[in-house]
Amino acid sequence: MSIKRILVADDEDSIRWVLSKAFSKRDYQVDLASTGTDALELSRKNAYDLAILDIKMPGMSGLDLLARLQQESPRTLVVIMTAESSMKNAVEAMKGGAYDYITKPFDLDALDAIILKAQKASTISDEVTRLKAELKDHYQLDRTIIGQSQPMQTVYKVLGKIAPSDVTVLISGESGTGKELIARAIHFNSPRLGKPFVALNCAAIPRDLLESELFGHEKGAFTGATERKIGKFEQANGGTLFLDEIGDMPLELQVKMLRVLQEKEITRTGGSNSLKIDVRIVAATNQDLKAQVRQKLFREDLFYRLNVVPLELPPLRERRDDIPALVEHFLKRAQGEHRTQAAGVTASAMQKLREHSWPGNIRELENTIQRAALLSPNVLLGSEDFQDLEATGEAERSDTSLEGLIATKLKNSLAQMDFQEMDNLYEMVLHQMERPLINIVLERTRGNQVRTAEILGINRNTLRKKIKTLGIDVKRNGVNS
Repeated sequence: MSIKRILVADDEDSIRWVLSKAFSKRDYQVDLASTGTDALELSRKNAYDLAILDIKMPGMSGLDLLARLQQESPRTLVVIMTAESSMKNAVEAMKGGAYDYITKPFDLDALDAIILKAQKASTISDEVTRLKAELKDHYQLDRTIIGQSQPMQTVYKVLGKIAPSDVTVLISGESGTGKELIARAIHFNSPRLGKPFVALNCAAIPRDLLESELFGHEKGAFTGATERKIGKFEQANGGTLFLDEIGDMPLELQVKMLRVLQEKEITRTGGSNSLKIDVRIVAATNQDLKAQVRQKLFREDLFYRLNVVPLELPPLRERRDDIPALVEHFLKRAQGEHRTQAAGVTASAMQKLREHSWPGNIRELENTIQRAALLSPNVLLGSEDFQDLEATGEAERSDTSLEGLIATKLKNSLAQMDFQEMDNLYEMVLHQMERPLINIVLERTRGNQVRTAEILGINRNTLRKKIKTLGIDVKRNGVNS
């Protein structure tokens, strides 16, 4: 944390005036109070990095105010000012939790030195807090990533191989499959453990603000840029930057991302100096980036820079053997967080949970278990506690026609997409349906393109063009020309 906002409390007009002028010239934001009571009210309205308090003020003394700030605003560092350089004042100030004290009259250079020291101490304190939180997460990973199914064993093997290196990883998988948890596992099992892990969801930030979030900006770079902002790349320096939903990054920003990956340096928006960075990139997407590349929605060169090691997470419907362990985990979490009494599920309820398609994957399962645990009076959750799953299951069983199956699958897939920025859905869906259809027919005809074109009802030249456009591997199908 850098010190940006300072509270000065002193009943002497001259002291307030001098400190206000001095701090303003140094680009600090300064608020002034002539009494301890006024200072306390200001601290309740604003977050201060540093408070400089006179020890003797009418009403509430500096020491009394210090005690209140320790309770109500413990992150604020406090420097006590006193006109009496007595041991008693010094001892009382430090015992009360003051960061430092200074005697009047004082030299502004001496005060600057105290502020600089306080800023370094605050940065170290923040780093220690962050490390404690990260290490706590690290030791809880085995209780957070749940699953011993074969698909998850495959994920663990790849994770174990890539985590110790600095290789760039692209995690793909449907929404709710746990991509950020895997990204954190990569970081916590790498030599960068102890350095920052910074996550950014590219789809959650408005396009016009995403560049500033990534690279930061200088003061005055644009309207509203009232101070310098440190971007995610700088925050993650030395550690790992997790870019979730990378497929939603605008094309114009993809060019800058490519340069960062190549040159390992950034330039803040509105700045002119390049800053060297040492960041490992782990990206994630729930989209088909190869299809987006073919549709010119994602840069091919950036895709290959990110896709050094692809890691695909299986949807929950492909790892149903993990559902009992996940249910147990989410029930225990609900007990701890919401004091629910549900401790298990009946055999019929478990069967219903295992049969559901889970379009929202693990996130949907967690919400379902949490909702049932909160609303049910039963210690063992029964089938009746999961009635909201019946509609989907019945719809899936009742229509087994090709159109019905496609409709169900399409509905589940589209439920995870954000339509706000989408304007080519028709073309995207057709592309994704064409590829498997042509592949299946090619396999059935043992790669005979003439017969495949006849079955599909299209011209042979059209088929050749689609094979090229869709990137179909003709060798895999033993294609005969």
